[in-house]
Amino acid sequence: MNLLRQFTGTNEVALAVLVISIISVVGLGLSAIKFRGVGLGITGVLFAGLFFGHLGWHIDDGVLQFLKESGLILFVFTIGLQIGPGFFASLKRQGLPVNICATLIVLCGAGTTLLVAKVLGINPLAAAGLFSGATTNTPSLGAAQQAIAMLPHAEAGSKGLPALAYAVAYPGGVIGIIFCIVLLRSLFRINAVEEVAAFEKERRGQTPSLKRRAIRITNPDLDGLTIAGIPGLPGAGVVVSRIRTASTGDIDVATGQMRIHVGDTLLAVGTPADLDRFQEGVGEPSQEDLLGSESGIIYRRIIVTRKTPLGKTLRELALHTICGVIVTRIQRGEIEIPGAPDTRLQFGDTLLCVGDGTGLDQAAKLLGNSPKDLGHTNFLPVFLGIALGVAAGLIPLALPGLPAAVRLGLAGGPLIIAIILSRIGQIGRLVWYMPADANLALREMGIVLFLACVGLKAGAKFIPTLMSPEGLSWLIGGFCITVLPLLIVGILARLILKMNYVTLSGLIAGSMTDPPALAFANTMVKSDSVSISYAAVYPLTMLLRILCAQLLVLLFA
Repeated sequence: MNLLRQFTGTNEVALAVLVISIISVVGLGLSAIKFRGVGLGITGVLFAGLFFGHLGWHIDDGVLQFLKESGLILFVFTIGLQIGPGFFASLKRQGLPVNICATLIVLCGAGTTLLVAKVLGINPLAAAGLFSGATTNTPSLGAAQQAIAMLPHAEAGSKGLPALAYAVAYPGGVIGIIFCIVLLRSLFRINAVEEVAAFEKERRGQTPSLKRRAIRITNPDLDGLTIAGIPGLPGAGVVVSRIRTASTGDIDVATGQMRIHVGDTLLAVGTPADLDRFQEGVGEPSQEDLLGSESGIIYRRIIVTRKTPLGKTLRELALHTICGVIVTRIQRGEIEIPGAPDTRLQFGDTLLCVGDGTGLDQAAKLLGNSPKDLGHTNFLPVFLGIALGVAAGLIPLALPGLPAAVRLGLAGGPLIIAIILSRIGQIGRLVWYMPADANLALREMGIVLFLACVGLKAGAKFIPTLMSPEGLSWLIGGFCITVLPLLIVGILARLILKMNYVTLSGLIAGSMTDPPALAFANTMVKSDSVSISYAAVYPLTMLLRILCAQLLVLLFA
């Protein structure tokens, strides 16, 4: 440290950059070390910071605070941008059971934290850090520290307790999560192969893929109607993409204005159940091949990258009228949906379009279809969103019974605003879209800065605390906070809800927002399907843990 100070002189910023960079390099090196697929992950940076802090390294407090809070804001904001589009959809798509179970795990964890703190006599501020470390959730640590800053009479010496307790409890948290996954499998004598097979069967039944079906018109009541005039078609979940006219044998794009007659054949796209219902009112299945290229009708995937069509419905765009093109389905992230007329387009949607070559070229020009734009990050809406998030986090909310006004803080404010903005997608010409690679890079940068600063600040007291009776009580308390909620909810989910072990493993890892546990569960069941329930509960869990960490401080500190 003295050598660095001699090298940088009085330049505190240069010294801070060098120190944080060295800690980050060592910490990221630690994070790459794994044993059977399980390692410290990005938390290796925290332990590197603790090590150098224990050696006496330190930087200017003002610079340290700025780097720490900036990293936290960047981290939670990019998380919000990532989870926002699927936040509400996850509640519907995966249903309430897994999210209710995840909520119970979070609330049980908060309750166990209070119980452990009372029984073992743990400082409430340290208990908030135990809650974050035992559940391996770093953003909640930032939220707890923000909440402490709101307390009118918090002692300066106690403000470092959450970070110390987090560091003590974190390793036991990772071990405890894996222990629960293994114990539940042994307790219920689960056969992983059978569980995976049952899960995949159930999943196929719940989320049927879109299919094509040729249907010959035999209903005389439809003779002479337009395709758009077919009774029940707008709400049927079915899109008609092509038509073979019986009188001429020609195959054309099925625009809504085209008239149909008995004997014509329609090519419809939808789920098997929706196609069955549509077929009942139209006619009978046909073996005709309407996909042949000799008709000049082809299909093409077109990406929405222009700002003009964003927020508009397919009906408002009228591609079938302007270009003679029909949108049969839309790929949005991992979800495939029918190209219904009332579907509003978002940036990055991939449309499967049917038409002739000229019409498809025209549609591609209208929609953008520029893959390179998907990799471009527009930072104007990003910084606007961060500013709105910080402002929202500073708004005081006076609630009865609390010693201070509640604020979302620099962790909760940017997170919630990012979720809202990314869910909206667009306001005017501002588009809240960030490429996955850019999002991941900024998120990693943010969490590295935050953990390096937290570790450096707490490092001087870490080893003495860990070796003291107080540290031992933190270890025991943290392990209880990890294990008890997972076992209680896990057993209930298996016994009462008959939850599949694949889903249960993802629920356990996701409710703790713990990637190492997810990797272990994937390896244990030999299937990546664990990620489905992990992703389903991750957004709600992240938000609840941040709010619970703040409430633990404000209500009980």
